[in-house]
Amino acid sequence: MAITSDVRTHDIKPKNAFKNNTGGETELMVDNRNMILAIVLSVVILLGFNYWTAKNAPPPDLAQQTTQEGGEPGAPSAPGAPGIPTAPGVPGTTSGGVSALGGGIPSAGVEQVKKGPTRDDVIAQTQRLRIDSPRLTGSISLTGARIDDLTLATYRETLDPESDQIVFLQPRGLPQSYFAEFGWVPENGSTVPNGETVWSADKTVLEPGVPVNLTWDNGQGLKFTRTYTLDDDFMFTVNQRVDNNGAEPVTLYPFGLVSRWQTPETTRFFILHEGLLGVFDETLEEIDYDDLQDAGKIEKESTGGWIGITDKYWLAALVPNQKSQIKSRFTHHREGESDRYQVDYLGTALTIAPGDSATAENHLFAGAKEVNMLDAYEEKLGIARFDLAIDFGWFYFLTKPIFYLLIYINNYVGNFGVAILLLTVVIKILFFPLANKSYRAMSKMKLLQPEMTKLRERFGDDRQRMNQEMMALYKREKANPASGCLPMFIQIPVFFSLYKVLFVTIEMRQAPFFGWIHDLSVPDPTSIFNLFGLIPWDPLTIIPASISIGVWPIIMGISMFLQQKLNPQPADPVQAKVFMFLPLIFTFLLAQFPAGLVIYWAWNNTLSIGQQWVIMKKAGVR
Repeated sequence: MAITSDVRTHDIKPKNAFKNNTGGETELMVDNRNMILAIVLSVVILLGFNYWTAKNAPPPDLAQQTTQEGGEPGAPSAPGAPGIPTAPGVPGTTSGGVSALGGGIPSAGVEQVKKGPTRDDVIAQTQRLRIDSPRLTGSISLTGARIDDLTLATYRETLDPESDQIVFLQPRGLPQSYFAEFGWVPENGSTVPNGETVWSADKTVLEPGVPVNLTWDNGQGLKFTRTYTLDDDFMFTVNQRVDNNGAEPVTLYPFGLVSRWQTPETTRFFILHEGLLGVFDETLEEIDYDDLQDAGKIEKESTGGWIGITDKYWLAALVPNQKSQIKSRFTHHREGESDRYQVDYLGTALTIAPGDSATAENHLFAGAKEVNMLDAYEEKLGIARFDLAIDFGWFYFLTKPIFYLLIYINNYVGNFGVAILLLTVVIKILFFPLANKSYRAMSKMKLLQPEMTKLRERFGDDRQRMNQEMMALYKREKANPASGCLPMFIQIPVFFSLYKVLFVTIEMRQAPFFGWIHDLSVPDPTSIFNLFGLIPWDPLTIIPASISIGVWPIIMGISMFLQQKLNPQPADPVQAKVFMFLPLIFTFLLAQFPAGLVIYWAWNNTLSIGQQWVIMKKAGVR
């Protein structure tokens, strides 16, 4: 659900830092330094708090939610449109599919889950159309024509090449069922295929570029054909055709749905959305699982767009005809002890005269959120803002270019870790003039420290006089104590954008560097408590991960300490002590961040130290 805030703006008149000698301007400089300190500490507290909540958050609320008899909760029937969704005909529920009073999109998750059967057992219970492609394996159930058995052949659970492949979609009947369906909703009570319809297939295997036709006749003059096509990656095209061989016209609404049973495990990190999402009239809508539990149902209308359910790296998304008016829904209800989440859409009505036919084109994306692939689908199929399936965050305008630059460099060097080092050099070159100006200002402040110390000793009891003399010194020497803060402000958005790239893009998943870093997207695996692997013992068995510091975080902390020693020390002794502890705080904080980000920070600090040392030497600073 969208969250809005009331933001009021006020006119703020800039002040001349050297306007007069009242001492207020020096206080302003101190306030600026205090503000920067507050920002840094706020970031530390915020990230630390979110890291703690990610590890210690309680499980999702499992409070029982009531549902209306015959379907999903509270879906009122609009005049002249499909009404309350009803359960597909399955054992233990109302049979016959959609309601004879107008029907609706079927609720895919209303049968009670029986404990015991394995995934293989459930798959073996129905006839299936096998899927065989370089990137996807699995099957489509001919009962209901559900796409409910998908394994990502090119991705594995761990770095071990023999580890299990990623199992993505799961058939109905399992505790964690996850599947997609397409079909028709009748307006006049016509019999249409439902979740228990058994289809006939003209082939036994669905392969890339080779369509498979599924057919079913309702015995009342309507023949339904569903054609499945799979490309070389993760996109299914599902064309639905209806031939009316009866004596009366029929009106049907095409629909698609993705159903997910039980609330999945998520990272619970504030910078990453995992849950339900969609783009409606080019506007992204993100809905967390717990928010939908509270709302029950959220409805949207748009021209085209897409709707789906996303994990950190994987996505199941429905893509209707991009030129049609679509009614979309996010719904949630409870069945026993399990949650049922569903995203679905209803297309515009198609009236089919006797002897005529009608078709509806649908797409289903089910696979890994690879950026280049999503961009290619957006261009090829005209899918609005399909790349927003990846949570690039507030700095989208910066995060995505950084990602593309990393990809470009990696194509030449063949190592994302090296690409991060070279990207850091590129960023330093881009901001070289501004950084040089800031480092010169800091060098000048460092040269003035002896004079500032004398003034504090001379006028320590008269704060106003000391401020006046300080400002006179700054004005005489053309020094600006606030200008040295620019590198920090420049680095924060770049740091956060690179963090997003490392954290949310699947291209960084299991990307190696050198030595002990085999995955740049996870923390440094070494620990000071086992002497970085020299002792054959896993300290995480008894020591919290938050204090298990690896090699790269220590290198980063040392580089931050050395850089801090080059900067002029704060005049306030309390601030000086706080800043002295910041490298240690960041060492512990960043120890649980992706190793690629820590390597970037350490390398960036090293380059900054070299640049600052050269400038200070030229300025005559020891």
